[in-house]
Amino acid sequence: MNAELLLAHFDRISDAPDAVVHLRKFILDLAVRGKLVDQNPDDESAEKLMRRITKNRSTAIVHGSELSIRFTPSEPAPFSLPSNWIWARLGSICSKTGSGSTPRGGKSVYQQHGVAFLRSQNIYDDGLRLDDVAYIADETHEHMSGTAVEPGDLLLNITGGSIGRCCLVPQKMDQANVSQHVAIIRVALSGTQFYLHKLVLSPYFQSFVMSEQTGAGRLGLPKNKMDLIPVALPPLPEQHRIVAKVDELMALCDRLEAAQREQEARREQLTASAHHHLNNGGDAGELRAHVQFFIGYLPRLTKRPDQIKQLRQTILNLAVRGKLVHQFEGDESVATLFRNIQEEQKQLINQRVIKKRIYSDTSLSEEALIDIPEAWQFTALGKLLVFGPQNGISPTASSRPDAPRSITLTATTSGTFKSDFYKQIEANVPLDSEFWLRDGDLLFQRGNTREYVGIAAYYDGEPGVFLYPDLIIKVRLSKFMDLRYVHLCCVAPYARDYFGRHASGAQATMPKINHDILINLPIPVPPLAAQHRIVTKVDELMALCDKLEANLCTTKTETSRLLESLLHHALEASA
Repeated sequence: MNAELLLAHFDRISDAPDAVVHLRKFILDLAVRGKLVDQNPDDESAEKLMRRITKNRSTAIVHGSELSIRFTPSEPAPFSLPSNWIWARLGSICSKTGSGSTPRGGKSVYQQHGVAFLRSQNIYDDGLRLDDVAYIADETHEHMSGTAVEPGDLLLNITGGSIGRCCLVPQKMDQANVSQHVAIIRVALSGTQFYLHKLVLSPYFQSFVMSEQTGAGRLGLPKNKMDLIPVALPPLPEQHRIVAKVDELMALCDRLEAAQREQEARREQLTASAHHHLNNGGDAGELRAHVQFFIGYLPRLTKRPDQIKQLRQTILNLAVRGKLVHQFEGDESVATLFRNIQEEQKQLINQRVIKKRIYSDTSLSEEALIDIPEAWQFTALGKLLVFGPQNGISPTASSRPDAPRSITLTATTSGTFKSDFYKQIEANVPLDSEFWLRDGDLLFQRGNTREYVGIAAYYDGEPGVFLYPDLIIKVRLSKFMDLRYVHLCCVAPYARDYFGRHASGAQATMPKINHDILINLPIPVPPLAAQHRIVTKVDELMALCDKLEANLCTTKTETSRLLESLLHHALEASA
């Protein structure tokens, strides 16, 4: 293991998923294969060590409990070993193996003081954690004398989600007992427990534990399986060298993890500062400088997908607050825009295409307002519509291949329309019905989890292809509004907060919004020309985010390959 080589490349490999976790496993893997330290021909052989272990076991094991658990030369070895190592089975090098027990009365016999009763939540690879340890009375402990813990024992979790966790009982440990979810592994020869602990934590042993799980309801490792696990046994002096080397390299891993945390903290601080300046910047020139800095340095700062998601939200926030593009005095005023929309609505009302009540009854909710440029104005979404709001239909599903297709909620959950998500239904809907989607329809989920209720997407496909379900509300905007700009507003952070706060319903798992909540959504309205500029700028910046996500994926792949290469090189060098 070349620590200097790993440190030299740390900045590159640290971004690999779970880099240090993989490194720790690799160290243990080298250790139990005899490739971490040099072999010394002067060491007492593992064969002689095994004879001493067997002698100790013959005096420690109660007559009649011995099992035939020797590892014979004719058996296939899990992997090749150095010449002075041997294979043994776990049960053959231990004087005791097996799970603890449950005290009569279960939890009802726990008390504030007494003998520590160790459960799986107390067992960790780096030692015992006794913050929430239970206690039992001395009399109970005496009745459970067969599962009493001794200093130097290995305690191995053998059930549940923590199966495989293992620790050494320290020499200064007072009396203790263990539950049935924890196994005691007591070595027959003192001094071998330290190496055995490293072996139990190794990928080799852990994979064996997982492959031997039994039990229909709860994962478990029975004694008869545990005793038969093959153990790579080195000479005792080499065991001591291995343990020392593993501890040294694990300390190096601790340093690497500390460096990772420090590096990540710096990235988080820089990213948070950049977001703060973006969302609270001063004049347009200062804001543009912050945007250029953030975009320019984001590849170095961004190491996680959630950071890019945060950037997308910041872009939307800037867009609907008028901070992404210049404001031009020559743009047609918003007041003129509103007059044009009202004239269009009036004509449609006269033609009985829309109802006057829906648009005249909308009111602006001031609680969700955000700061916008002076030339902009807020209005309620309902005052910008020329159709809707209208719920879809939800007839029964159909297995007919020619049945009409109706989109599912998943088609719009991402905020972008995805045509792959639909089901076929039994329905006979005329092609001129508004239950068919057509280009320009803006769709809102009226029911979903609080995170997604009210999420919006727009349809830009052919008419007569998709129907939409009852849990989706459809509206259509005036031709004097940019559909894509309004959609940006509807998925921006302020709007998502609005829908989340106003959604209600009997089912906590699926709160709903109604038509009144939807049409009263505040929309910050800029001149139409500014709407177009904002959409163009958002497209440009979202494309950058897409590129950053692709680069992040590529970087993770490359760093993972580099880590694998370095570990492979270390393995070859130690062979």
